[in-house]
Amino acid sequence: MILPSTDATIYNRVRYACDVEEGILNVCVVASKFARANPQYLANVALKVNLKLGGRNQILEKPKLGILADGKTIVVGIDVTHPAPGSSANAPSVANIVASVDQWLAQWPAELSIQTGRQEMVADLDRLFKSHLRRWHSKHGVYPANVLIYRDGVSEGQCKIVLEEELPALRKACQEFYPATLTKQGLPRIITVIVGKRHHTRFYGTKLEDADRSSNSQNGTVVDRGVTEARKWDFFLQAHAAIQGTGRPAHYYVIYDEIFQAQGVPPPFTNVANVVEDLTHKLCYLFGRATKAVNICPPAYYADLACKRS
Repeated sequence: MILPSTDATIYNRVRYACDVEEGILNVCVVASKFARANPQYLANVALKVNLKLGGRNQILEKPKLGILADGKTIVVGIDVTHPAPGSSANAPSVANIVASVDQWLAQWPAELSIQTGRQEMVADLDRLFKSHLRRWHSKHGVYPANVLIYRDGVSEGQCKIVLEEELPALRKACQEFYPATLTKQGLPRIITVIVGKRHHTRFYGTKLEDADRSSNSQNGTVVDRGVTEARKWDFFLQAHAAIQGTGRPAHYYVIYDEIFQAQGVPPPFTNVANVVEDLTHKLCYLFGRATKAVNICPPAYYADLACKRS
C-alpha cells in the first residue's frame, strides 16, 4: 500500500482493513520515500515483503545452530501486554505466543488471546501452545523433542508464576499429543528463559580496544559473573551494536532446564552456561527485519511485536 503521508489515521485504517476485516497480507510505504528509490529503503521494504510471503531473509550455518540444527527443537516466545495507564478499567491484556516452524527460524506464526487486564500469567496457554504443536506436526510429521522458551514481560518476582502456572499448562498441552512412549522418556524436554529489558545495568569497556566506535561494549559481550545472581543462572548479553547512545544489554534468567544440563557440554565450550549464552547470541542475528544483530533474541522480540500489533 502506497500511502500519501505518514498520517497515523490513514495508516491505522489501512492496517485495520487488511488485518482485521479482510485478512490480507500487507506492507505500507510512504509515497515520497518510495519514489526516491533509495536502495537501502527499498531493501528494507523487500525484507518485510519476503517474510510476509513466507520466505527467509537470512540463515545460520548448521554448526552454529547447536541443538537447533537437527530440526527437533521448537523455539517459543511468550509475552503479555497490559493496558496503558489511564485506560478503561475493563481494558484487557493481550497474550501472544510465537513459535518457529523449522530449524531455519525464519517464520514465526503467532497465536493470541485476550485476557483479564493486568494479569501477567497467560490464561489460555495450553490452547495457544496446542496450535503451535499442530502446526509443527503438520510440517514435520512428528512433535518436537525439545521446547526452548523465551518468556518476555516477567519481572524477577514473577518467575514463580511461570514455574507454578505456565509450565504445567505447557505440560498439559503436550500430554494430549505426545504418545505415552515419548512422555515416559521425558519428552518433550523444556527450558525456560526469562528475558528482561527494564533494568538500569550498562557495561563499558575498560580499554579502548574493548569498545566499539560509539564507546559501547562490543556486540556479543556477555557478563555472567560479578554483577549477576550468585545462586541463580542468569547473564547479561549485549548482542547488538548500538547505533546511537548507550547500548542496553538484555538480562536473561534460566529458571528451568531439562535440555542443556542433561546433554553435556559440546566442544569448544567449557560449561553449560556458555552453550546457552552462545545460542542466545546467535539467535539475535536471525531477526528477519534487520541485517544485523538485535538487542533481544527474536522469539521475545516477535512476541512483543505481536502483542503491540494485537
